[in-house]
Amino acid sequence: MNSISFNISCQKGYIQIFKNKKYTLKSGDILQLVGRNGSGKTSLLKILATLSNTEESEILINGKTQNEDFLENSYYLGHLPAISPQLTVLENLTFLLALKQNINQHSLTNALENVGLKYYKNELCANLSAGQKRRVALASLFVNDASLWLLDEPFTALDTQGVEMIENLIKQHCKKGGICIFTTHQPPQLFQPKILQL
Repeated sequence: MNSISFNISCQKGYIQIFKNKKYTLKSGDILQLVGRNGSGKTSLLKILATLSNTEESEILINGKTQNEDFLENSYYLGHLPAISPQLTVLENLTFLLALKQNINQHSLTNALENVGLKYYKNELCANLSAGQKRRVALASLFVNDASLWLLDEPFTALDTQGVEMIENLIKQHCKKGGICIFTTHQPPQLFQPKILQL
């Protein structure tokens, strides 16, 4: 993916959440969505991820309208980790990546090692802390080859070491030509993102 351009409006019922929010990003760019609670940051990410519909939006990938290739080249990670407490760490990670092909056991184990959960892979997620559950979800980024990352509050529930790890991951992803759009209430320390105020 070389570029993404969007012009999006969002209305819920009679309430206009935001109107004509425009931006163009090219390979290597990082965009932080900034705004108060309820300003539409999550809504904008979900519209970009095609998880939410709006009649007033235009999204262009490499100058063309979104298509199936876009879905294969983008990855959305919500602010609430979709973690099942009845499954183990490894089972949850496998579930999160169910739509991806050619994911092997070695890749999954490496991903868990990268987020500090290698020795927890057979542990039920019911026994993990909130920060550890977040790390399970974030481990999916290590085995994901999508160009566009859409991350909603990726630093939530993480300690300082975890935040630094994810900031480095975003930085490396974009250095390799990826694009990242994310929300957070804490400014990143390891890179300077572009800003879109909502």
